[in-house]
Amino acid sequence: MSLKIQPLISPIKYRLLFITLLLGLPLYGCDSNDSKKSFSIQQKAQKYTEDTTLKGIVSNKKGSIKAGTIKATDNKGKIVATTQLENSSHYSIVIPAGVELPVLLTFYPAPDNANKDKLISAVIYTSIKKFDINALTTLIAKNAKKLGGYTHSNMSISADQTVGIPDANKTSTGFRGDPTKQYGGWH
Repeated sequence: MSLKIQPLISPIKYRLLFITLLLGLPLYGCDSNDSKKSFSIQQKAQKYTEDTTLKGIVSNKKGSIKAGTIKATDNKGKIVATTQLENSSHYSIVIPAGVELPVLLTFYPAPDNANKDKLISAVIYTSIKKFDINALTTLIAKNAKKLGGYTHSNMSISADQTVGIPDANKTSTGFRGDPTKQYGGWH
């Protein structure tokens, strides 16, 4: 007596299943002429659960800035807090409970200051309490906004594009001295 085992799914059904799965997959990248499209992970908006003090230093390319106003605005553009710099580049501002992120910290120079540039820093996490405001944070925040807003992924991409190592400094070619110390002693 011979026992014959029958497969659970016939070869034809395997092929049909494979074709169905293949056709069901989205074809990402096809007919994509827009190089600025990006994948974004949606995250639940964070909110301050209690009054929170943010601190930092304000500076520009010339050095510390010791006079001006810092305004904190919520994700709708409403001013939620204001503070003044008075003979110090260090600031402290209290963000009230209930404010939803992102919060934008914008520095406005004093009217008598020759440099009239606004500087900004984007706050995207409630757990971080130190935010410097300078030309670099301004550039990162502006680039993130161009990418679609102040999200973790946009801020990360913007920071990577802004602070990356210049092409001329990615290898030790042309470096004079000990190449193992060029990037902080990686040997």
